[in-house]
Amino acid sequence: MKNIRKYILSITPVAFLIAFLAVVIRVYGIDALSGPSQLVLIVSTGIAVLIAILFFHKSWKTLEAEINHSIGSIGSPIVILLLIGLLSGTWMVSGIVPMLIYYGMQIINPHVFLITSCLISAIVSVMTGSSWTTVATIGVALMGIGKAEGFSDGWTAGAILSGAYFGDKMSPLSDTTVLASSLCGTPLFTHIKYMTITTVPAFTITLLIFLTAGFLSPSAASIDTTAFTTALSSKFDLSPWLLLVPVATGAMIYKKLPAIIVLFASSVLAIVFAVIFQPQVLAEVSGVANAAAPGTVPSAVILFKGAMVSCFGSTSVDSGFAPVNALLATRGMAGMLNTVWIILCAICFGGVLKASGMLANIVSLVIPLTRTRVGLVASTVVSGIFFNATAADQFLSIMLNASMFGEIYRKEGYEPRLLSRSIEDSSTVTSVLIPWSTCGMTQSTVLNVPTLTYLPYCFWFIRQIV
Repeated sequence: MKNIRKYILSITPVAFLIAFLAVVIRVYGIDALSGPSQLVLIVSTGIAVLIAILFFHKSWKTLEAEINHSIGSIGSPIVILLLIGLLSGTWMVSGIVPMLIYYGMQIINPHVFLITSCLISAIVSVMTGSSWTTVATIGVALMGIGKAEGFSDGWTAGAILSGAYFGDKMSPLSDTTVLASSLCGTPLFTHIKYMTITTVPAFTITLLIFLTAGFLSPSAASIDTTAFTTALSSKFDLSPWLLLVPVATGAMIYKKLPAIIVLFASSVLAIVFAVIFQPQVLAEVSGVANAAAPGTVPSAVILFKGAMVSCFGSTSVDSGFAPVNALLATRGMAGMLNTVWIILCAICFGGVLKASGMLANIVSLVIPLTRTRVGLVASTVVSGIFFNATAADQFLSIMLNASMFGEIYRKEGYEPRLLSRSIEDSSTVTSVLIPWSTCGMTQSTVLNVPTLTYLPYCFWFIRQIV
């Protein structure tokens, strides 16, 4: 009876978190991550603290010490997340991402539309590190093209999401990739390399399916991407020299330089190239009236201000074409603050569960299933899916999964990269397949396609789970 009481008390904060998040997500929808979910985490942390003090007889100092330790352990990941925001802004304003999209869209053909959509989404997502940004920009444009070509919404959305989340998962700029690797103690590029064992074969099979489906499609209409490409080329100097930045970034990654150094150096290079190739764009971003007028030469102060804004703040560039305007909008380092916010709140919640012993009690319920390597990995994957379906957020799923299984993997002698890969193969991959999760709700809303409509065509996700 005492053990049952212990388990009930341990599960109570998690159950409250899940129930409260369900209400918040239903009320706020895609805005849940802008504050409501963070508040839920803080309130849930408060409940966990009360239970820890009243029933598990833990002192506040003990709980506070673990919270401080947990927050200290994610110092580098937070810096990396902020640098990701820095990079996304500078790469966009410098014309690097627009150039890659421009040339990528030149190869679209009706018969290879699905596989091309998947590949373009993957490339953009790898370059930006954000599946949400990819889907909300190039994904929306590809949905329109797919409709014109006669492809069903499910097929087109499935191709876009498969590519976007593949790129998100494999990009060193991705917040989920950085989070999973850091929480498990796996070097970022070691984590990415190890994920290729499961991710690349699944993605290859997915591409073959989309290629076959495209050739079997009766659609033969021509695709008109003129408005999109014209808007990009008229706004940016899409010089091939811009490729030097991603090439240099790839070289630094190949040399296994620390992620912080790679991100910062790549951002600095992008700023230099922005000043050289996109002075008018920087002038427009600066917000100075008439600074970007045709024929005017932006002053050094205006260029400096434009470069600074692209690094830390929101940017918008008017190309004369709404879909491209959405693509060119960035939020810089400030755009990562909600992610940092929810991570800090979740770390506090996890720290209290760990220090109080509640997390150990929850983990003990699944230990009988983790006696073998296969059983341990399977338990991790099932747990990731469970937390996505209940906590309804991939960040929470990643954090809770890492906290639950980290000690077990260490005791069993398995490398942390096995844990980080298993978490990404479940928590990151399945988030968009849950209709009521933040990812599922966001993507279905952005693409205007119900989650259950595109789910059967998300072959990469399904293959990853299997």
